Amino acid sequence: MGIPEPEIGMVISYEFLWYHEADKGQIYGRKDRPSVIVVSMEEDNGKTKVIVAPITHTESDVDYGLEIPPKVKKHLGLDDERSWVITTELNVFYWPGYDLKPIKNTSSYVYGFLPPKMFVQLKEKIRNCYNNTVINRDD
Repeated sequence: MGIPEPEIGMVISYEFLWYHEADKGQIYGRKDRPSVIVVSMEEDNGKTKVIVAPITHTESDVDYGLEIPPKVKKHLGLDDERSWVITTELNVFYWPGYDLKPIKNTSSYVYGFLPPKMFVQLKEKIRNCYNNTVINRDD
């Protein structure tokens, strides 16, 4: 399976770099994790830039994360543990970038899509965060 075109709401396997890692000078994320494409835009140079939000098992404050319901996790093929999409830390990069990774033991890069209503909630939470940290992975 090839690399797909990026679409908003798509959950991909991505080597997400957290702010605390970048702040220490790291240029690679510690592990591949599901991440949600929240923006996909073609630039004047013909390249597509995407912004992704990470999914984690670390519990998040309701203001800074969106819990993923078990039904959605099952639909995406994720584990049974509680998970949140974090809205305060984002990565931006040109698609597909070096950090897009196949899902373990597959040739696919995509878990699936968030349901539309959940994606709208996610966008709203990101918009309402006054302290978003965006790490540019192309620098």
